Amino acid sequence: MASEFLWYIPNQVAPGHRGDAVTANHNSLETLTAQALALEEHGWGGALIGTGWSRPDTLTVATALAARTTTFKPLAAVRPGYWHPAHFASTAATLNHLSGGRLLVNIVSGKDNLAAYGDDEGDQAHRYARTREFMRIVRALWTQEHVTFDGEHFRVTDSTLELRPAKPPRLYFGGASAAAEAVAATEADVQLFWGEPLDDVQKRIERLRTLAAERGRAHPPLEFGLRVTTLVRDTTEQAWADAEAKVAKMAEGAIQKDPNWFVAVGQQRLLDLTARGDVLDDNLYTAPGRYGGGGAGTTWLVGSAADVAKSLRRYQELGITHFVLSDTPYLPELERQGRRLLPLLS
Repeated sequence: MASEFLWYIPNQVAPGHRGDAVTANHNSLETLTAQALALEEHGWGGALIGTGWSRPDTLTVATALAARTTTFKPLAAVRPGYWHPAHFASTAATLNHLSGGRLLVNIVSGKDNLAAYGDDEGDQAHRYARTREFMRIVRALWTQEHVTFDGEHFRVTDSTLELRPAKPPRLYFGGASAAAEAVAATEADVQLFWGEPLDDVQKRIERLRTLAAERGRAHPPLEFGLRVTTLVRDTTEQAWADAEAKVAKMAEGAIQKDPNWFVAVGQQRLLDLTARGDVLDDNLYTAPGRYGGGGAGTTWLVGSAADVAKSLRRYQELGITHFVLSDTPYLPELERQGRRLLPLLS
């Protein structure tokens, strides 16, 4: 199976996300479009667009960028609770239609400022049970007529989308807790992992495949993806010098910590890696997690293009076929890695 390579577009109100260049128009349509067009030019399939109450609305950004591009695939992150499943299914089906089938969807169940938009997700079991219902209703509305679903969290009665997608968007999903993995094994198309060591990723893939078989998965086999920072330079030595300089700046307090990162099981797994060493496998750098790196910024693959390509190929050998990479500043780095890294992975 051919691998998919996506980047990350930071739809943030505040400039300087994870060390990105601070500019007055960082979140303008022109700036975001320039990134999407550069991704097309440099061989990327598209980009993840994150979600959160503090950000501009993700599907609005995805729609605007799809309208100004031709091959760019927005991987739009969405949250059950922010969206009702029937409303989301209709909105996403419309965007998928208007973009010629380019929409990808990342379902997110992590913490957010729920009270600000009137949501109450409850405990972890409640949150993932709701996510499972959300995904089931959305899939049903994309593929069936006269959908009736009477769940604990959501209900629809005799619901039909008149504009159903010929090929429904793929549903990406993350989460490392037992509750999250149970949802992924039965409902997701692609399970995304953070940048964990190879052995840990292999164990999770094996566990998810076993869970899928035990729970009678009804969909095509679950696929797997990696969301990680890739710091690429001309030489191994320059890459490590730049990586260490970035971490030194983070240690001075230049990177702000998000408290929501540190309550998630998957995030805690990343933070715990620092006890095993600053560098794991050949070039998985764990030190950023000590100083505020969260999510994909917690661990970095560091090295020359050849070094990083070698590491990504080892993840491919485990069964990873979807990659969401990034580094800052975003635009120069997507161009650099498009020129130097992607050709080594084709």
